[in-house]
Amino acid sequence: MNPRSLIAAAILSGQALPAADRPNIVLIMADDMGYENLSCHGSKLNGTPHLDRLAAGGMRFDNAHSQPLCTPSRVQIMTGIDNNRNYVRFGLLDPEATTFANILRDSGYETCIAGKWQLEGGYDAPRKFGFDRYCLWQLNRRPSRYPNPGFEIDGKQVDFRNGEFGPDIVTDYICDFIEAKKDSGKPFLVYYPMMLPHYPFVPTPDSPDWDPDMWKDERDEPGGYHDQKHWKGFVSYTDKMVGKLVAKLDEAGIRENTLVVFTADNGTLPTIRQEFNGRVVRGAKGSTIDDGTHVPFIASWPGTIKPGQVAKDLVSFTDVLPTLCEAASAPIPEKPGIDGSSILPLLKGEAYNPRPDMYCWYERSGARNKASQHMRTDRYKLYQSGKFYDTFADPLEESDLTSADLPENLKPIHAELKAALDRRAKETERFDTIQKARQNRLQAPGKKRK
Repeated sequence: MNPRSLIAAAILSGQALPAADRPNIVLIMADDMGYENLSCHGSKLNGTPHLDRLAAGGMRFDNAHSQPLCTPSRVQIMTGIDNNRNYVRFGLLDPEATTFANILRDSGYETCIAGKWQLEGGYDAPRKFGFDRYCLWQLNRRPSRYPNPGFEIDGKQVDFRNGEFGPDIVTDYICDFIEAKKDSGKPFLVYYPMMLPHYPFVPTPDSPDWDPDMWKDERDEPGGYHDQKHWKGFVSYTDKMVGKLVAKLDEAGIRENTLVVFTADNGTLPTIRQEFNGRVVRGAKGSTIDDGTHVPFIASWPGTIKPGQVAKDLVSFTDVLPTLCEAASAPIPEKPGIDGSSILPLLKGEAYNPRPDMYCWYERSGARNKASQHMRTDRYKLYQSGKFYDTFADPLEESDLTSADLPENLKPIHAELKAALDRRAKETERFDTIQKARQNRLQAPGKKRK
């Protein structure tokens, strides 16, 4: 019997498996951090030494794409399903959804989420979606996330008013979870949807102008703070928190049996500009151009993933759930069907069939008749509108290739993307009846602010 079958049999029989038989998993997702921000990618503005070391010790991907905005990306990464079949509206995770945490917990993993929620559902939502423990910001309110923050921690509102900084609270919570579970005999899953480096951009405790009294008397998080002054410090603190988690895994003696994945939910805020690869990149969060979806993606698993690798293969957020399931020897749901495929063979250096293309369905509010849709290869992108772009030569998508005669070498690519897009359009139409019923049932959102 192969190892996967042995594990499956043990799960079904109720046996506890040693954590060594399946890896611990730590999935980290930064908030509003495009590809251009890591120094291992070539950033001249930001230094990210901890993330650079994580990449050097494993595999980094040069062509990973999220959705253009946070909620679409969050529901996609958690469910493995493209947004034409899983997105209701901004700020909501469909109550009927199944997440990777549901699957891994059912397969014997101990689970934890800490960081940003913004998916509604109240105190019971994290546990309903598979997380045993949680320390979350914006679960049922929106206080400060940075200086003197407020969180929901395992069913209770907890406010910090003694000069604490929110990312430290969250990262320490995860470190405490790792310490408590390192000898439990069970593998664990940590999902860290970071608050950083999303605005409001304010001084961090590492900044010379850090103010421990900032917002101490505020009930709700103030708006604004979009300028670039503290951006570099925010990226540095993001990197620092990743380094702190990896150091904890080392200290606990479980680093070699832990798969760590780092990515980000969408591109950088448009107020941020920086020179990168010979051009000035303006953050494109909320846009379907590549600067809005091209995000870091790093996987590290010492002894399993060969260090120092750079992959050009396309990676979609729908690939994360099946990858984690395969790593954990957990079943992948047959219904409603997963749109992604596991990249674990690629990570392990085994035979791997790269995805030829990927799909994007995006509309912030979930309006079915307003969504932007496109299919893409690693380089070329075709929109449902008919516009066709070379994202390498034209990253801002200013020159529609169909405005002139297509070169012969591009005609087969265009035809394949058109056929794939047409198939997706039909799939979306079939799903719309179900989606409209869900929208009617789940509508009436409260006041939302992103």
